[in-house]
Amino acid sequence: MKLIQKLGLILFLIGLGSFILIPFLGNYSLDKELVLANTKDIHQAKMAEILEPMYGESYSSNFTFLNAFGDYFNTYNDQLKAEANWDQVIWDDYSFSLALAGLDSPVKDDPWMFFALSIGLAVLGGIFYNLPKYQGEPEGIKNNGIFHSSMKNRGILGMITGSFLILFYILLYWFPAYLVTLVAMVSPISEMLSGNPASQWFLYGLIYTLAIIVMGVRMFRKYRGNKYQQLRTASVMFFQTAFAFLIPEILVLLNQPYFDFKNIWPLDYDFFYDYQISTFLSSGGVGMFMLIWGILLIIVGVPVFTYFFGKRWYCSWVCGCGGLAETVGDPYRQLSDKSLKAWKYERYIIHGVLVLAVVMTLVTIANYFSGFSFLGNATNQLHSFYGFAIGSAFAGVVGTGFYPFMGNRVWCRFGCPLAAYLGLVQRFKSRFRITTNGGQCISCGNCSTYCEMGIDVRAYAQKGQNIVRSSCVGCGVCSAVCPRGVLKLENGSEENRITDFPILIGNDSVKLNA
Repeated sequence: MKLIQKLGLILFLIGLGSFILIPFLGNYSLDKELVLANTKDIHQAKMAEILEPMYGESYSSNFTFLNAFGDYFNTYNDQLKAEANWDQVIWDDYSFSLALAGLDSPVKDDPWMFFALSIGLAVLGGIFYNLPKYQGEPEGIKNNGIFHSSMKNRGILGMITGSFLILFYILLYWFPAYLVTLVAMVSPISEMLSGNPASQWFLYGLIYTLAIIVMGVRMFRKYRGNKYQQLRTASVMFFQTAFAFLIPEILVLLNQPYFDFKNIWPLDYDFFYDYQISTFLSSGGVGMFMLIWGILLIIVGVPVFTYFFGKRWYCSWVCGCGGLAETVGDPYRQLSDKSLKAWKYERYIIHGVLVLAVVMTLVTIANYFSGFSFLGNATNQLHSFYGFAIGSAFAGVVGTGFYPFMGNRVWCRFGCPLAAYLGLVQRFKSRFRITTNGGQCISCGNCSTYCEMGIDVRAYAQKGQNIVRSSCVGCGVCSAVCPRGVLKLENGSEENRITDFPILIGNDSVKLNA
Protein backbone atom coordinates (compact mmCIF):
# COMPACT_ATOMS: atom_id res chain seq x y z
CA MET A 1 0.00 0.00 0.00
CA LYS A 2 2.90 2.35 0.60
CA LEU A 3 3.81 1.93 -3.06
CA ILE A 4 0.34 3.15 -4.11
CA GLN A 5 0.65 6.12 -1.74
CA LYS A 6 4.06 7.01 -3.15
CA LEU A 7 2.65 6.81 -6.66
CA GLY A 8 -0.25 9.02 -5.55
CA LEU A 9 2.13 11.58 -4.07
CA ILE A 10 4.19 11.65 -7.28
CA LEU A 11 1.07 12.10 -9.44
CA PHE A 12 -0.17 14.86 -7.16
CA LEU A 13 3.12 16.75 -7.30
CA ILE A 14 3.25 16.42 -11.10
CA GLY A 15 -0.32 17.73 -11.33
CA LEU A 16 0.42 20.60 -8.95
CA GLY A 17 3.58 21.47 -10.85
CA SER A 18 1.66 21.51 -14.13
CA PHE A 19 -1.03 23.70 -12.56
CA ILE A 20 1.62 26.20 -11.47
CA LEU A 21 3.35 26.14 -14.88
CA ILE A 22 0.25 26.53 -17.07
CA PRO A 23 -0.27 30.30 -16.41
CA PHE A 24 3.13 30.91 -18.03
CA LEU A 25 2.27 29.13 -21.30
CA GLY A 26 1.20 31.29 -24.23
CA ASN A 27 1.51 34.63 -25.96
CA TYR A 28 -0.78 37.66 -25.88
CA SER A 29 -1.80 40.13 -28.54
CA LEU A 30 -4.56 42.68 -29.12
CA ASP A 31 -6.30 44.25 -32.05
CA LYS A 32 -9.12 46.75 -32.34
CA GLU A 33 -11.80 44.10 -32.93
CA LEU A 34 -10.90 42.27 -29.72
CA VAL A 35 -11.00 45.49 -27.72
CA LEU A 36 -14.39 46.47 -29.12
CA ALA A 37 -15.82 42.99 -28.51
CA ASN A 38 -14.71 42.85 -24.86
CA THR A 39 -15.53 46.32 -23.53
CA LYS A 40 -18.78 48.06 -22.74
CA ASP A 41 -20.44 50.19 -25.41
CA ILE A 42 -19.78 53.43 -23.53
CA HIS A 43 -16.05 52.62 -23.29
CA GLN A 44 -15.40 51.04 -26.70
CA ALA A 45 -14.17 54.08 -28.58
CA LYS A 46 -11.96 55.35 -25.79
CA MET A 47 -10.51 51.90 -24.95
CA ALA A 48 -9.72 51.31 -28.63
CA GLU A 49 -7.85 54.63 -28.67
CA ILE A 50 -6.01 54.04 -25.38
CA LEU A 51 -4.75 50.58 -26.34
CA GLU A 52 -3.92 51.39 -29.96
CA PRO A 53 -0.12 51.24 -29.29
CA MET A 54 -0.55 47.57 -28.33
CA TYR A 55 -2.07 46.56 -31.68
CA GLY A 56 0.15 44.21 -33.64
CA GLU A 57 2.50 43.65 -30.72
CA SER A 58 3.09 40.12 -29.40
CA TYR A 59 3.75 39.68 -25.69
CA SER A 60 5.49 36.51 -24.55
CA SER A 61 3.97 36.39 -21.06
CA ASN A 62 1.03 37.69 -19.08
CA PHE A 63 3.45 39.84 -17.08
CA THR A 64 4.64 41.82 -20.10
CA PHE A 65 1.13 42.03 -21.54
CA LEU A 66 -0.45 43.25 -18.32
CA ASN A 67 2.40 45.69 -17.65
CA ALA A 68 1.86 47.25 -21.06
CA PHE A 69 -1.90 47.31 -20.59
CA GLY A 70 -1.51 48.90 -17.16
CA ASP A 71 0.86 51.58 -18.44
CA TYR A 72 -1.52 52.82 -21.14
CA PHE A 73 -4.74 52.37 -19.18
CA ASN A 74 -3.49 53.87 -15.91
CA THR A 75 -1.81 56.80 -17.65
CA TYR A 76 -5.16 57.76 -19.15
CA ASN A 77 -7.04 57.40 -15.86
CA ASP A 78 -4.37 59.10 -13.75
CA GLN A 79 -4.43 62.18 -15.94
CA LEU A 80 -8.21 62.46 -15.62
CA LYS A 81 -8.03 61.97 -11.85
CA ALA A 82 -5.39 64.69 -11.58
CA GLU A 83 -7.72 67.03 -13.47
CA ALA A 84 -10.67 65.90 -11.30
CA ASN A 85 -12.60 64.75 -14.38
CA TRP A 86 -14.15 61.91 -12.43
CA ASP A 87 -17.04 61.34 -14.83
CA GLN A 88 -14.61 60.48 -17.64
CA VAL A 89 -12.53 58.00 -15.62
CA ILE A 90 -12.98 54.38 -16.71
CA TRP A 91 -13.58 52.55 -13.45
CA ASP A 92 -14.13 49.12 -15.01
CA ASP A 93 -11.16 46.76 -14.99
CA TYR A 94 -10.82 45.18 -18.43
CA SER A 95 -7.49 43.47 -17.80
CA PHE A 96 -9.02 40.01 -17.24
CA SER A 97 -11.40 40.00 -20.21
CA LEU A 98 -8.83 41.42 -22.62
CA ALA A 99 -6.05 39.11 -21.42
CA LEU A 100 -8.36 36.13 -21.90
CA ALA A 101 -9.43 37.34 -25.35
CA GLY A 102 -5.85 38.05 -26.43
CA LEU A 103 -4.45 34.73 -25.20
CA ASP A 104 -2.82 32.46 -27.78
CA SER A 105 -1.77 29.30 -25.96
CA PRO A 106 -1.59 25.53 -26.49
CA VAL A 107 -3.76 25.34 -23.35
CA LYS A 108 -6.53 27.14 -25.20
CA ASP A 109 -6.13 24.81 -28.18
CA ASP A 110 -6.20 21.57 -26.17
CA PRO A 111 -7.73 22.35 -22.76
CA TRP A 112 -8.72 18.77 -21.93
CA MET A 113 -5.17 17.49 -22.19
CA PHE A 114 -3.81 20.20 -19.91
CA PHE A 115 -6.70 19.71 -17.51
CA ALA A 116 -5.83 16.02 -17.29
CA LEU A 117 -2.14 16.79 -16.77
CA SER A 118 -2.79 19.30 -13.98
CA ILE A 119 -6.04 19.14 -12.01
CA GLY A 120 -6.76 15.61 -13.22
CA LEU A 121 -3.42 14.20 -12.05
CA ALA A 122 -3.64 16.11 -8.76
CA VAL A 123 -7.09 14.63 -8.04
CA LEU A 124 -6.05 11.13 -9.07
CA GLY A 125 -2.88 11.37 -7.00
CA GLY A 126 -4.81 12.59 -3.99
CA ILE A 127 -7.24 9.68 -4.19
CA PHE A 128 -4.39 7.16 -4.63
CA TYR A 129 -2.66 8.66 -1.59
CA ASN A 130 -5.75 8.71 0.63
CA LEU A 131 -7.48 5.43 -0.22
CA PRO A 132 -4.85 3.07 1.26
CA LYS A 133 -4.38 5.10 4.45
CA TYR A 134 -4.73 3.05 7.64
CA GLN A 135 -5.16 -0.13 5.59
CA GLY A 136 -4.74 -3.21 7.78
CA GLU A 137 -4.91 -1.17 11.00
CA PRO A 138 -7.71 -1.47 13.57
CA GLU A 139 -10.44 1.17 13.54
CA GLY A 140 -9.80 4.23 15.66
CA ILE A 141 -8.63 7.78 15.03
CA LYS A 142 -4.87 8.05 14.74
CA ASN A 143 -2.89 11.26 14.94
CA ASN A 144 0.49 9.60 15.35
CA GLY A 145 3.46 11.90 14.87
CA ILE A 146 1.33 14.91 14.04
CA PHE A 147 3.43 17.31 16.10
CA HIS A 148 6.60 16.02 14.44
CA SER A 149 5.21 16.67 10.95
CA SER A 150 6.69 19.50 8.91
CA MET A 151 3.36 19.85 7.09
CA LYS A 152 1.02 19.69 10.07
CA ASN A 153 2.92 21.55 12.79
CA ARG A 154 4.10 24.81 11.21
CA GLY A 155 7.19 23.26 9.67
CA ILE A 156 8.76 24.27 6.37
CA LEU A 157 6.24 22.28 4.31
CA GLY A 158 3.38 23.91 6.20
CA MET A 159 4.86 27.36 5.60
CA ILE A 160 5.23 26.65 1.87
CA THR A 161 1.64 25.33 1.66
CA GLY A 162 0.24 28.33 3.50
CA SER A 163 2.22 30.76 1.34
CA PHE A 164 1.00 29.06 -1.84
CA LEU A 165 -2.63 29.27 -0.70
CA ILE A 166 -2.26 32.94 0.26
CA LEU A 167 -0.68 33.78 -3.12
CA PHE A 168 -3.42 31.91 -4.98
CA TYR A 169 -6.18 33.78 -3.15
CA ILE A 170 -4.50 37.15 -3.74
CA LEU A 171 -4.31 36.42 -7.47
CA LEU A 172 -7.87 35.08 -7.54
CA TYR A 173 -9.46 38.07 -5.84
CA TRP A 174 -7.38 41.00 -7.05
CA PHE A 175 -5.22 39.92 -10.01
CA PRO A 176 -7.28 37.28 -11.89
CA ALA A 177 -5.77 38.36 -15.23
CA TYR A 178 -2.68 36.34 -14.29
CA LEU A 179 -4.86 33.20 -14.17
CA VAL A 180 -6.53 33.50 -17.60
CA THR A 181 -4.71 30.43 -18.97
CA LEU A 182 -6.14 28.31 -16.17
CA VAL A 183 -9.58 29.83 -16.79
CA ALA A 184 -9.32 28.98 -20.50
CA MET A 185 -8.38 25.42 -19.52
CA VAL A 186 -11.66 24.84 -17.61
CA SER A 187 -13.90 26.74 -20.05
CA PRO A 188 -15.16 23.55 -21.77
CA ILE A 189 -16.47 22.27 -18.44
CA SER A 190 -18.18 25.60 -17.74
CA GLU A 191 -19.78 25.60 -21.20
CA MET A 192 -21.14 22.09 -20.62
CA LEU A 193 -22.72 23.07 -17.29
CA SER A 194 -23.93 26.63 -17.84
CA GLY A 195 -23.45 27.30 -21.54
CA ASN A 196 -21.05 30.15 -20.74
CA PRO A 197 -17.25 30.48 -20.84
CA ALA A 198 -15.49 30.08 -17.50
CA SER A 199 -14.57 32.91 -15.16
CA GLN A 200 -12.05 32.90 -12.35
CA TRP A 201 -14.95 32.06 -10.01
CA PHE A 202 -15.82 28.93 -11.96
CA LEU A 203 -12.17 27.87 -11.79
CA TYR A 204 -12.21 28.45 -8.05
CA GLY A 205 -15.52 26.63 -7.53
CA LEU A 206 -14.28 23.61 -9.49
CA ILE A 207 -11.00 23.38 -7.55
CA TYR A 208 -12.83 23.99 -4.27
CA THR A 209 -15.30 21.18 -4.92
CA LEU A 210 -12.66 18.69 -6.08
CA ALA A 211 -10.52 19.48 -3.03
CA ILE A 212 -13.44 18.69 -0.70
CA ILE A 213 -14.12 15.43 -2.53
CA VAL A 214 -10.48 14.25 -2.49
CA MET A 215 -9.89 15.17 1.14
CA GLY A 216 -13.33 13.80 1.99
CA VAL A 217 -11.94 10.41 0.98
CA ARG A 218 -9.20 10.98 3.55
CA MET A 219 -11.84 11.74 6.19
CA PHE A 220 -13.63 8.48 5.39
CA ARG A 221 -10.40 6.57 5.91
CA LYS A 222 -9.29 8.40 9.05
CA TYR A 223 -12.66 8.34 10.80
CA ARG A 224 -13.82 4.91 9.62
CA GLY A 225 -15.88 3.21 12.29
CA ASN A 226 -17.34 6.55 13.44
CA LYS A 227 -20.74 6.92 11.75
CA TYR A 228 -21.22 10.51 12.84
CA GLN A 229 -17.98 11.64 11.18
CA GLN A 230 -18.66 9.60 8.05
CA LEU A 231 -22.18 10.97 7.65
CA ARG A 232 -21.26 14.59 8.11
CA THR A 233 -18.33 14.20 5.70
CA ALA A 234 -20.69 12.74 3.09
CA SER A 235 -23.10 15.60 3.81
CA VAL A 236 -20.63 18.43 3.20
CA MET A 237 -19.36 16.68 0.05
CA PHE A 238 -22.93 16.41 -1.26
CA PHE A 239 -23.99 19.97 -0.46
CA GLN A 240 -20.83 21.47 -1.93
CA THR A 241 -20.98 19.41 -5.12
CA ALA A 242 -24.72 19.65 -5.74
CA PHE A 243 -25.96 22.87 -4.15
CA ALA A 244 -22.89 25.11 -4.29
CA PHE A 245 -21.41 24.00 -7.62
CA LEU A 246 -23.68 22.07 -10.01
CA ILE A 247 -27.18 23.47 -9.37
CA PRO A 248 -26.20 27.18 -9.69
CA GLU A 249 -24.45 26.47 -12.99
CA ILE A 250 -27.41 24.48 -14.33
CA LEU A 251 -29.75 27.32 -13.31
CA VAL A 252 -27.75 29.67 -15.53
CA LEU A 253 -28.03 27.15 -18.39
CA LEU A 254 -31.82 27.32 -17.93
CA ASN A 255 -31.71 31.16 -18.06
CA GLN A 256 -32.39 31.49 -14.34
CA PRO A 257 -30.42 33.52 -11.76
CA TYR A 258 -27.26 31.98 -10.36
CA PHE A 259 -28.25 30.95 -6.83
CA ASP A 260 -26.80 28.77 -4.06
CA PHE A 261 -29.83 27.53 -2.12
CA LYS A 262 -27.78 26.66 0.96
CA ASN A 263 -26.02 30.02 1.27
CA ILE A 264 -27.57 32.22 3.95
CA TRP A 265 -27.30 35.91 4.78
CA PRO A 266 -25.15 37.38 6.32
CA LEU A 267 -22.57 34.89 5.00
CA ASP A 268 -24.17 35.58 1.62
CA TYR A 269 -23.64 39.26 2.31
CA ASP A 270 -24.75 40.52 -1.12
CA PHE A 271 -28.17 38.84 -0.91
CA PHE A 272 -29.92 42.20 -0.35
CA TYR A 273 -27.78 44.26 -2.74
CA ASP A 274 -29.83 46.26 -5.22
CA TYR A 275 -28.69 44.28 -8.27
CA GLN A 276 -29.58 41.00 -6.52
CA ILE A 277 -33.05 42.17 -5.55
CA SER A 278 -33.61 43.49 -9.08
CA THR A 279 -32.47 40.14 -10.52
CA PHE A 280 -34.86 38.21 -8.29
CA LEU A 281 -37.80 40.49 -9.04
CA SER A 282 -37.19 40.41 -12.79
CA SER A 283 -36.86 36.61 -13.01
CA GLY A 284 -40.49 35.72 -12.57
CA GLY A 285 -41.69 32.98 -10.26
CA VAL A 286 -38.30 31.30 -9.89
CA GLY A 287 -36.64 34.55 -8.86
CA MET A 288 -39.41 35.31 -6.38
CA PHE A 289 -39.06 31.80 -4.92
CA MET A 290 -35.32 32.37 -4.48
CA LEU A 291 -35.94 35.66 -2.68
CA ILE A 292 -38.59 34.20 -0.37
CA TRP A 293 -36.49 31.06 0.24
CA GLY A 294 -33.50 33.16 1.29
CA ILE A 295 -35.57 35.31 3.63
CA LEU A 296 -37.25 32.26 5.21
CA LEU A 297 -33.86 30.68 5.86
CA ILE A 298 -32.75 33.82 7.68
CA ILE A 299 -35.77 34.40 9.91
CA VAL A 300 -37.17 30.86 10.27
CA GLY A 301 -34.64 28.24 9.17
CA VAL A 302 -31.68 29.43 11.22
CA PRO A 303 -33.45 29.82 14.60
CA VAL A 304 -35.59 26.67 14.24
CA PHE A 305 -32.85 24.30 13.11
CA THR A 306 -30.35 25.80 15.54
CA TYR A 307 -32.81 25.40 18.39
CA PHE A 308 -33.18 21.68 17.74
CA PHE A 309 -29.68 20.76 16.54
CA GLY A 310 -27.31 23.61 17.42
CA LYS A 311 -25.23 25.40 14.81
CA ARG A 312 -23.73 22.07 13.77
CA TRP A 313 -26.63 21.48 11.34
CA TYR A 314 -25.11 24.18 9.14
CA CYS A 315 -21.47 24.70 10.11
CA SER A 316 -20.52 21.01 10.11
CA TRP A 317 -23.08 19.46 7.75
CA VAL A 318 -24.01 22.01 5.04
CA CYS A 319 -21.69 25.02 4.80
CA GLY A 320 -19.09 25.10 2.03
CA CYS A 321 -16.60 27.03 4.18
CA GLY A 322 -17.08 24.45 6.92
CA GLY A 323 -16.82 21.66 4.36
CA LEU A 324 -13.40 22.88 3.20
CA ALA A 325 -12.28 23.36 6.80
CA GLU A 326 -13.39 19.86 7.80
CA THR A 327 -11.76 18.10 4.85
CA VAL A 328 -8.81 20.07 3.47
CA GLY A 329 -8.23 21.74 6.83
CA ASP A 330 -8.54 18.64 9.04
CA PRO A 331 -4.75 18.01 9.20
CA TYR A 332 -4.35 21.46 10.79
CA ARG A 333 -7.15 21.42 13.40
CA GLN A 334 -4.66 21.02 16.28
CA LEU A 335 -3.10 24.42 15.47
CA SER A 336 -6.08 26.44 16.74
CA ASP A 337 -5.20 28.76 19.62
CA LYS A 338 -6.76 27.57 22.90
CA SER A 339 -5.71 30.57 24.99
CA LEU A 340 -8.10 32.83 26.88
CA LYS A 341 -6.64 35.80 25.00
CA ALA A 342 -7.62 34.25 21.65
CA TRP A 343 -11.15 33.63 22.95
CA LYS A 344 -11.50 37.29 23.94
CA TYR A 345 -10.36 38.46 20.51
CA GLU A 346 -12.71 35.94 18.92
CA ARG A 347 -15.80 37.30 20.66
CA TYR A 348 -15.12 40.92 19.75
CA ILE A 349 -14.06 40.32 16.15
CA ILE A 350 -16.76 37.89 15.03
CA HIS A 351 -19.60 39.87 16.58
CA GLY A 352 -18.08 43.08 15.20
CA VAL A 353 -18.26 41.58 11.68
CA LEU A 354 -21.89 40.58 12.33
CA VAL A 355 -22.79 44.13 13.40
CA LEU A 356 -21.03 45.52 10.31
CA ALA A 357 -22.93 43.12 8.04
CA VAL A 358 -26.28 44.02 9.66
CA VAL A 359 -25.67 47.77 9.43
CA MET A 360 -24.52 47.50 5.81
CA THR A 361 -27.59 45.47 4.90
CA LEU A 362 -30.04 47.82 6.63
CA VAL A 363 -28.50 50.84 4.93
CA THR A 364 -28.58 49.02 1.58
CA ILE A 365 -32.26 48.09 1.91
CA ALA A 366 -33.22 51.59 3.06
CA ASN A 367 -31.35 53.13 0.16
CA TYR A 368 -32.91 50.74 -2.35
CA PHE A 369 -36.51 51.37 -1.30
CA SER A 370 -35.93 55.13 -1.08
CA GLY A 371 -34.90 55.17 -4.73
CA PHE A 372 -31.29 55.86 -3.69
CA SER A 373 -32.30 59.22 -2.24
CA PHE A 374 -31.14 58.13 1.23
CA LEU A 375 -27.40 57.89 0.59
CA GLY A 376 -27.14 57.91 -3.19
CA ASN A 377 -24.21 55.79 -4.37
CA ALA A 378 -22.55 55.78 -0.95
CA THR A 379 -23.72 52.21 -0.41
CA ASN A 380 -21.42 51.13 -3.25
CA GLN A 381 -18.45 52.34 -1.23
CA LEU A 382 -19.68 50.39 1.79
CA HIS A 383 -20.16 47.28 -0.35
CA SER A 384 -16.66 47.64 -1.77
CA PHE A 385 -15.12 47.99 1.66
CA TYR A 386 -16.96 44.97 3.06
CA GLY A 387 -16.25 42.88 -0.02
CA PHE A 388 -12.55 43.71 0.11
CA ALA A 389 -11.94 43.51 3.87
CA ILE A 390 -14.34 40.73 4.87
CA GLY A 391 -15.47 38.86 1.77
CA SER A 392 -12.02 38.63 0.19
CA ALA A 393 -9.16 39.36 2.59
CA PHE A 394 -10.67 37.78 5.72
CA ALA A 395 -12.76 34.91 4.32
CA GLY A 396 -10.35 33.97 1.53
CA VAL A 397 -6.75 35.03 2.10
CA VAL A 398 -6.76 34.65 5.88
CA GLY A 399 -9.63 32.21 6.26
CA THR A 400 -8.11 29.52 4.03
CA GLY A 401 -4.53 30.62 3.47
CA PHE A 402 -3.85 30.55 7.21
CA TYR A 403 -4.85 26.89 7.69
CA PRO A 404 -1.22 25.80 8.16
CA PHE A 405 -0.55 28.74 10.52
CA MET A 406 -3.63 29.11 12.74
CA GLY A 407 -5.74 26.00 12.20
CA ASN A 408 -8.63 25.18 9.92
CA ARG A 409 -11.43 27.35 11.32
CA VAL A 410 -9.89 30.82 11.33
CA TRP A 411 -12.75 32.31 9.29
CA CYS A 412 -15.49 30.33 11.04
CA ARG A 413 -14.12 31.21 14.47
CA PHE A 414 -13.12 34.85 14.06
CA GLY A 415 -14.94 36.25 11.03
CA CYS A 416 -18.05 34.48 9.76
CA PRO A 417 -21.12 36.65 10.54
CA LEU A 418 -23.48 33.71 9.99
CA ALA A 419 -21.52 31.66 12.53
CA ALA A 420 -21.96 34.55 14.96
CA TYR A 421 -25.72 34.62 14.32
CA LEU A 422 -26.02 30.85 14.71
CA GLY A 423 -23.84 30.99 17.81
CA LEU A 424 -26.06 33.54 19.55
CA VAL A 425 -29.08 31.29 19.03
CA GLN A 426 -27.14 28.20 20.12
CA ARG A 427 -25.85 29.82 23.29
CA PHE A 428 -29.12 31.18 24.58
CA LYS A 429 -31.93 29.13 23.00
CA SER A 430 -31.00 25.65 21.85
CA ARG A 431 -31.34 22.03 22.88
CA PHE A 432 -27.78 21.23 21.82
CA ARG A 433 -24.96 20.70 24.29
CA ILE A 434 -21.94 18.44 24.80
CA THR A 435 -22.39 16.54 28.06
CA THR A 436 -19.40 15.37 30.07
CA ASN A 437 -18.70 12.60 32.54
CA GLY A 438 -16.01 14.17 34.70
CA GLY A 439 -15.47 11.05 36.78
CA GLN A 440 -14.14 9.21 33.71
CA CYS A 441 -11.82 12.01 32.48
CA ILE A 442 -8.10 11.14 32.65
CA SER A 443 -6.99 14.63 31.50
CA CYS A 444 -5.22 13.32 28.40
CA GLY A 445 -6.06 16.56 26.57
CA ASN A 446 -6.98 14.96 23.25
CA CYS A 447 -10.31 16.81 23.20
CA SER A 448 -8.77 20.25 23.64
CA THR A 449 -5.87 19.53 21.29
CA TYR A 450 -8.10 18.62 18.37
CA CYS A 451 -10.87 21.17 18.96
CA GLU A 452 -10.75 23.27 15.80
CA MET A 453 -12.64 26.12 17.47
CA GLY A 454 -10.06 26.61 20.21
CA ILE A 455 -12.30 25.50 23.08
CA ASP A 456 -10.51 24.08 26.12
CA VAL A 457 -12.80 21.06 26.24
CA ARG A 458 -10.73 19.32 28.89
CA ALA A 459 -11.43 22.11 31.39
CA TYR A 460 -15.15 21.41 31.05
CA ALA A 461 -14.69 17.64 31.18
CA GLN A 462 -12.61 17.80 34.36
CA LYS A 463 -15.46 19.64 36.08
CA GLY A 464 -18.21 17.46 34.67
CA GLN A 465 -19.68 20.62 33.12
CA ASN A 466 -21.81 20.69 29.98
CA ILE A 467 -20.16 22.49 27.08
CA VAL A 468 -22.48 25.24 25.90
CA ARG A 469 -20.39 27.60 23.81
CA SER A 470 -21.59 29.80 20.97
CA SER A 471 -18.46 28.97 18.97
CA CYS A 472 -18.87 25.16 19.09
CA VAL A 473 -19.72 23.83 15.62
CA GLY A 474 -20.59 20.35 16.89
CA CYS A 475 -18.02 18.60 14.70
CA GLY A 476 -17.85 15.84 17.33
CA VAL A 477 -14.11 15.27 16.99
CA CYS A 478 -13.57 15.93 20.71
CA SER A 479 -15.92 13.04 21.46
CA ALA A 480 -14.37 10.88 18.75
CA VAL A 481 -10.79 11.23 20.04
CA CYS A 482 -11.69 10.74 23.72
CA PRO A 483 -10.34 7.34 24.87
CA ARG A 484 -12.79 7.10 27.76
CA GLY A 485 -16.14 8.11 26.27
CA VAL A 486 -16.34 11.21 28.47
CA LEU A 487 -18.01 13.48 25.89
CA LYS A 488 -21.36 13.09 24.17
CA LEU A 489 -23.19 15.36 21.72
CA GLU A 490 -26.83 15.67 22.74
CA ASN A 491 -30.03 17.43 21.72
CA GLY A 492 -32.02 17.20 24.93
CA SER A 493 -34.35 19.27 27.04
CA GLU A 494 -33.30 22.83 27.80
CA GLU A 495 -33.67 22.02 31.50
CA ASN A 496 -30.25 21.74 33.19
CA ARG A 497 -28.56 22.43 29.87
CA ILE A 498 -26.24 24.98 31.50
CA THR A 499 -24.66 23.50 34.64
CA ASP A 500 -23.84 26.40 36.94
CA PHE A 501 -22.44 24.27 39.78
CA PRO A 502 -20.09 21.74 38.26
CA ILE A 503 -18.10 19.09 40.07
CA LEU A 504 -14.48 20.09 40.63
CA ILE A 505 -11.85 17.35 40.43
CA GLY A 506 -8.39 18.26 41.69
CA ASN A 507 -5.67 17.54 44.23
CA ASP A 508 -8.15 17.80 47.08
CA SER A 509 -10.30 15.00 45.64
CA VAL A 510 -13.82 15.80 44.46
CA LYS A 511 -15.76 18.89 45.55
CA LEU A 512 -19.13 20.34 44.63
CA ASN A 513 -18.81 24.01 43.74
CA ALA A 514 -22.20 25.03 45.14
